[in-house]
Amino acid sequence: MAKVEIESLSKRYGENFVVKDLSIDIPQGEFLVLLGPSGCGKTTTLRMIAGFVEPSAGRILLAGRDVTTLPPWKRNTGLVFQSYALFPHLSVEENVAFGLEMRKVSPAERRAAVSEALRLVRLEGFGARLPRQLSGGQQQRVALARALAFRPDVLLLDEPLSNLDAKLREEVRVEIRELQQKLGLTTVMVTHDQDEALSMADRLVVMAQGEARQIGTQHDLYERPADRFVAGFVGRSNFLDGGAAPDGLFLSTGGLRIACASRARGKGTLALRPEAVSVGPEAACLDNSFEGVVEYISYLGSVLDVRVRLSPQDRIIVQIANRSGEVLPKMGDTLKIGWPATAGRVFPEEGVSR
Repeated sequence: MAKVEIESLSKRYGENFVVKDLSIDIPQGEFLVLLGPSGCGKTTTLRMIAGFVEPSAGRILLAGRDVTTLPPWKRNTGLVFQSYALFPHLSVEENVAFGLEMRKVSPAERRAAVSEALRLVRLEGFGARLPRQLSGGQQQRVALARALAFRPDVLLLDEPLSNLDAKLREEVRVEIRELQQKLGLTTVMVTHDQDEALSMADRLVVMAQGEARQIGTQHDLYERPADRFVAGFVGRSNFLDGGAAPDGLFLSTGGLRIACASRARGKGTLALRPEAVSVGPEAACLDNSFEGVVEYISYLGSVLDVRVRLSPQDRIIVQIANRSGEVLPKMGDTLKIGWPATAGRVFPEEGVSR
């Protein structure tokens, strides 16, 4: 276990920055997730920590030791690749033992370490099998066991669940999180899947265009997004474009006058979470109350996503619980909807909250 310090880290190719001036302190034992769309720089950041990509500027410290220029095998970091990168001709035991052999660990210690690593990932009895004889979830566990076998100071996970089906992905992410907490292992994971990030992380770093747009807990990012990008990437948000009215209300492009907790200034965008919107008679008592026409309904089992047109330019998604015996809306119905002033958050036109 080790603290990780990333100081003003940058990587560029020619004049193009892939990662730009990134600084993060990761306490010992924390599970940090780098979250963002493809091309945002998160995998490059992970590979710089691992030592596979050389930074253009900045420093990386593990347990207070500057490892910026050290090769991967001198950093004591365990990396689980997206593709698992198992050797197809080696058995499970041989795959797990590979890193130990490279570190010249004695055969007796190697056997003990491999046995313990397979026990941790619940693959006892699978040591003689080849990777092709395993399911995708089992192969992922072998890759994880290989990364854990030499007791790394930091565990690095590069989209480790992306090759699994939805149900197995949910099971394995719980297993990884429980194992990380049990070992108290400092962990950095890369993903573009917000559900994975929200369910596994102690803290998240939302990245875009090589920069950290916001760093914080799930609650911080969901309840207090720093800008429109974060509000749209972490969870779901409705966005209404517009600007400030003379009385301080938010005036949408479709003419809706909307009360917000903070006074609107200039042009901007109002972000509103679907679950914050009430439907029915109680909506009339809220700070913002409007009538709209149902344009589209998406059935999601326990809830319905209902798209409501409030004006020719303004549409929002509301969530309605799918309860037995209740009358559910239909296409073309007129709905009364509303939300409190505290539910809406206005971001300036440039997209950065001040």
